[in-house]
Amino acid sequence: MSELLKEDIRIKNILESEGNKETAEDKFNRVDMLVENSKGEIIIVEVQVEDQLDYIQRLIYGTAKAITEYIKQSVSYKEIKKIISISILYFDLGQGDDYIYHGTTRLTGIHSHEDLKLSKKQQEEFQKDQIHKLFPEYYLIKVNQFNDLARDRLDEWVYFLKNETIKDNFTAKGLEAAKKKLDTMKLPEKEQLSYKYYLESLHDRASFYDSTYVQGEKKGRKEGRKEGMKEALKKMIASGISEDEAVRILGGL
Repeated sequence: MSELLKEDIRIKNILESEGNKETAEDKFNRVDMLVENSKGEIIIVEVQVEDQLDYIQRLIYGTAKAITEYIKQSVSYKEIKKIISISILYFDLGQGDDYIYHGTTRLTGIHSHEDLKLSKKQQEEFQKDQIHKLFPEYYLIKVNQFNDLARDRLDEWVYFLKNETIKDNFTAKGLEAAKKKLDTMKLPEKEQLSYKYYLESLHDRASFYDSTYVQGEKKGRKEGRKEGMKEALKKMIASGISEDEAVRILGGL
């Protein structure tokens, strides 16, 4: 997402990815991942393998459903969240030679041919400088159309999505973590289980260390301080300081 949207995406929440039905005839809004980023925008990610003739209409439904599900009742329309829809497609949707398509909504004058702009007051209110940034955006990644020539870091991700391999010279954000995950997934089932148990054992060791050594060290320091205070109290009394005065002095340390 960071490479596609050209910004550092910080995920705030992973949301429920299957919307509720409001009526028996309503459709579920099933998606592969639904997240809220640090800017309060909703990002929908879908992976579609099989050909679906009405997939574009499905995208329209998905964004509309997300808009209505994530606005609270009795709030103004300005609280509607920005929706970004990302589709990773393994079939040829529509006609076109490119492998990544981006769609926005722009309002253009029929006669002047200029885009309608937000007023200064609207820009301040909505924290957006252009109208199309308020509407849902769509990204279609047609994986099978990619020619395997990675020209930038976004292409490195598309290469990975198509070939399930990551070249050593790839530097795209997140690919290093994806490579580790991929290497694990490619292990035989028995080795995957062994690796899983190994990771669990690391957590167990960390927990055991904290509950024994660290907690024991804290307890030891506390008991050692108490013994030291007792010894200091004895010496102060022996030097002629009253017990009450010695306790007051030590209490301030």
